[in-house]
Amino acid sequence: MPGLFPIFLKLTARPCLVVGAGIIAEGKIASLVEAEANVTVVATRANPRVQQLAADGLIRLHLRPYQPEDMDGIFLAVAGTDVPEVNRAVFGDAQQHNTLINAVDDPPYCDYYFPSIVRRGDLQIAISTAGESPALAQQLRKDLNEQLPLDLGPWLMELGRLRREVLQMEPLGEPRKLLLHQLATREVCGAEACPSRQLARAHARQHYPDRNRSTE
Repeated sequence: MPGLFPIFLKLTARPCLVVGAGIIAEGKIASLVEAEANVTVVATRANPRVQQLAADGLIRLHLRPYQPEDMDGIFLAVAGTDVPEVNRAVFGDAQQHNTLINAVDDPPYCDYYFPSIVRRGDLQIAISTAGESPALAQQLRKDLNEQLPLDLGPWLMELGRLRREVLQMEPLGEPRKLLLHQLATREVCGAEACPSRQLARAHARQHYPDRNRSTE
C-alpha cells in the first residue's frame, strides 16, 4: 500500500462530484456539504436524505446515468454506486482529469480515503486504516469519543481567541512558543480576569515591555 499524506483539506466552494445517491454515497455527500463544497450529485435514483439536500439547495442533483463529461472542471470526486464497473469508469475519468477520486469500499481505486472523525467544535481527530479495516477505524473513533471531554470545543474556541491575543502582543520567537504550549494545558475562559489571560499579558510585559506598556 502506498504511503498516505495526512492533511485537512479546505473544500469551500470547490466543485465536487458524487456519483451515486444511495446508502453508500449519502454519508459522503453530507460530509462534502458540511465542508461547504460545491456539490453535484449524479445518480439514477436518490435516497430521501439526498433528495432533501437538493430541495434545500445544498447540492445539485441530476437523476440520470453518469456521463464522462460530468468530470469536467471537478476538483474532487466520489464514486459511490453499488455497481463496481460504474465506480471504476468514474475512477478512470477522474484519473484522466487529474481529479482526486475515492471509489467507496474499493481501496485500489482511491486517491484518498474518508477517515473516521471525532469532533469537538473545531477540534477534529481523523483516523484512517488506509482502507484496510474501516470497522477498526470506527471502533477507535467510538473509543476516543467516549474518552474526550464534551466541553473541548468551547475550550478550544477560547484558547484560539487567547492565542490570537498573544500573537498580537509577542513576536515570533521561543518565548512566545513556550507560552502557547503552556496555555494549551490550562483552563481558559472569555473573561478579562481569566487567570490564563492575565498570565499571557504578564508574560508579554515581562519579555516585550516596549511593545506592551499599556497592556493590563
